[in-house]
Amino acid sequence: MSVQRLTIATRRSRLALWQAEHIRAQLERIHPGLAVELLPMSTRGDEVLDRSLDRIGGKGLFVKELETAMAEGRAELAVHSMKDVPAELPPGFILAAICAREDPRDALVSPRFASLAEMPAGAVVGTSSLRRAAQVRERYPTLELALLRGNVETRIAKLDRGEYDAIVLAVAGLVRLGLVERIRSRLPLEESLPAPGQGALGIECLAARQDVQQMLAPLADASTALCVRAERAVSRALGGSCTLPLGAYAVMRERRLSLSALVASADGRRVLRAQASGGDPEEVGAQAARALRDQGAEAILGALK
Repeated sequence: MSVQRLTIATRRSRLALWQAEHIRAQLERIHPGLAVELLPMSTRGDEVLDRSLDRIGGKGLFVKELETAMAEGRAELAVHSMKDVPAELPPGFILAAICAREDPRDALVSPRFASLAEMPAGAVVGTSSLRRAAQVRERYPTLELALLRGNVETRIAKLDRGEYDAIVLAVAGLVRLGLVERIRSRLPLEESLPAPGQGALGIECLAARQDVQQMLAPLADASTALCVRAERAVSRALGGSCTLPLGAYAVMRERRLSLSALVASADGRRVLRAQASGGDPEEVGAQAARALRDQGAEAILGALK
């Protein structure tokens, strides 16, 4: 084996470190003799917590510094939550592996309420996601939505201090951090369609590093990768912006993809939904995007710019 040592660039949050450690353990198990180190880094997305992501530059803020570390040779790979990865990677980078998916759903976390339906008018729900906020507003227009930024532990601490009545987080992050007991309910897909790639980990590296890609190949899950590619294709076809309240989730059944997608106005008053199916993930995603455009997605997209 030509490579004896690899370095993983990772954000410093406990969840990001868990994810990087998880990949390190798998790599060292698959490739005996390989030493894998972590390079923890702070990203702008982690540092600016008083504004929503769409106002400060989007999901790419969580990956840009990690990509710089790879470009400069300080790291060979980076581990991401796929929902944080922009629809288009910069030239010279590749997603070498998308790993098997954890539960993709959103979770309601609350010390008082077991469901959104239980919450009284005026109760405050915290989220940093336009997608989550729009879907909550659509079904529960009497609830108040409030900005909630920070890592998982920071968000839960704000909830426990009484700043919110409930918060909505990804199930996968809570599971990975050993916080399953904090989940009051897992929101059904029809109530809160996940972000593209939610629940899946992706491993990014330089496109030129074929040796690294070969080492990462055993970590890839083919079915998850096809589903995530279809979901990301919806985002890409609609402009790939994190300012877009976009949900997309695909499943593989008998070698065919079945995709659900939605686009919402920020206030949740307009929610457009589409279904698509087929064998090619890029075409399935494009098909769903066309159906959303046919329903008037352009007007929603234009209002968000």
